[in-house]
Amino acid sequence: MRLSRTRKAFAISAILIMTGLLGQAAAAQTTSSAAETPPVALAAPSPSPSRAPSRVPSPKPTEKAAVVQKRAAKARTGPAGSRLTTGSRSVALTFDDGPDPQYTPQLLRLLAKYRVKATFCVVGQQAKRHPNLIRDIVKAGHTLCNHTWNHDLKLGKKPVAKIKTDLGRTNAAILAAAPKAKIRYMRAPGGNFTPAFVATARGMGMASIYWKVDPRDWDHDKGETHKAHCNKVIRLVKKHTRPGAIVLSHDYAQPDTIKAYRTLLPWLKHRYRLVAL
Repeated sequence: MRLSRTRKAFAISAILIMTGLLGQAAAAQTTSSAAETPPVALAAPSPSPSRAPSRVPSPKPTEKAAVVQKRAAKARTGPAGSRLTTGSRSVALTFDDGPDPQYTPQLLRLLAKYRVKATFCVVGQQAKRHPNLIRDIVKAGHTLCNHTWNHDLKLGKKPVAKIKTDLGRTNAAILAAAPKAKIRYMRAPGGNFTPAFVATARGMGMASIYWKVDPRDWDHDKGETHKAHCNKVIRLVKKHTRPGAIVLSHDYAQPDTIKAYRTLLPWLKHRYRLVAL
């Protein structure tokens, strides 16, 4: 059946209205769904690395390095922790068992000639007998060292009270001769240091000194001439002296030692800085 134009227009309008209504409904549903869907969370930006340098732990010393350090420390230490070297490249000359009324003045003149300072390890009995020589040593700017009262080779093994009494008696004899003298060192007779000996001296304000070079100037071989002995002392000191060495010699009853140092002093001074401890 044919529709009239009016009816046809009405039908088309109705269809268009229905289509629009359906489109609005669909759009509303889409908007509602979008509102119900939770937003996707964005990842927080990672913090930028710090520019401060990280603290790198210092490497622990290797076993080999520890052994080297231990050997180096041992090389600077004598018996019972006594001092073996000067602690620098300078060389120290030390003279034991005096003062001797015949040979100490000769040695003092020789040292003065070459402007060398030394360390005198004096025996208490000798200091009491020759106070003028103690004063001469101090006046010349040399260093004094306590070498015990009567050179007792076994003093270090005796009770602490006896060690302290012996060292105190020696210091008293030195100070009786030169009240302003400073006694900073102690040397055990024969180098026979013990822990008790060293600790007692330290408690009295004295460091214990051993030696690095010993020409054994006191030891005269049977049948050895004065010239041969003098040359032996010269040879051994020249052979063994190195930077930092403490050299042991004796001014008491050793004429060959004095003669040897007439050669040794200029030789040593040309090669090393000679100091009193």
